[in-house]
Amino acid sequence: MNIFRLFGDLSHLASIFILLQKIQVSKSCRGISFKTQLLYSIVFITRYLDIFADAHRSLYRFLMKCFFIGSSIYVLYLMRVKYRPTHDPAIDTIRLEYLLGPAGLLALIFHYREAGAGFFSTLQEIFWAFSIYLESVAILPQLFMLQRTGEAETITTHYLFALGAYRALYIPNWIYRYFAEGSIDPISILAGLVQTGLYLDFFYIYFTKVMKGEKFELPA
Repeated sequence: MNIFRLFGDLSHLASIFILLQKIQVSKSCRGISFKTQLLYSIVFITRYLDIFADAHRSLYRFLMKCFFIGSSIYVLYLMRVKYRPTHDPAIDTIRLEYLLGPAGLLALIFHYREAGAGFFSTLQEIFWAFSIYLESVAILPQLFMLQRTGEAETITTHYLFALGAYRALYIPNWIYRYFAEGSIDPISILAGLVQTGLYLDFFYIYFTKVMKGEKFELPA
């Protein structure tokens, strides 16, 4: 594992811990999109269908997969059950079928195929591709919510920054792997560029306002 992948994973872990801290301390999920969290749960479950196969190959990957699946489901529980009255569905309105449908269609058409692969291996590749495509747009409900409210709590912006940095750090990881290992993953690269691109406006406001101690507010 190279340093870019490691820092990307650490940033991803940090985003989850920040999110859990925000919800547990404030006893509220105000400002957090349930739909984005639901999409991330679907991403992790469909991507890590091989979770038990990794148990004996890489303890690190196995533990990370368990954590991502478990924490995403726990966040859904907090938002849907424990702190449900604090969530406002009136501002979390993006239609999920507009994101799930295209991701599913792309996965059926564009996925990695191995010669002689069996049905279940092919199915797993389709689910993996689906998770990559879906992750690239999973943040959209959260960004739409930000656009509707025009502002966000500082801790929520820290969560979003860590989440965006995780995928942005994977870009130098892919470049490193190409030159060091000769490997290239077009699906992950294209989806990752789309995902990072969606964060550009957020990153700009985060660095020009939040990092200077100002409140996160979208331009009027």
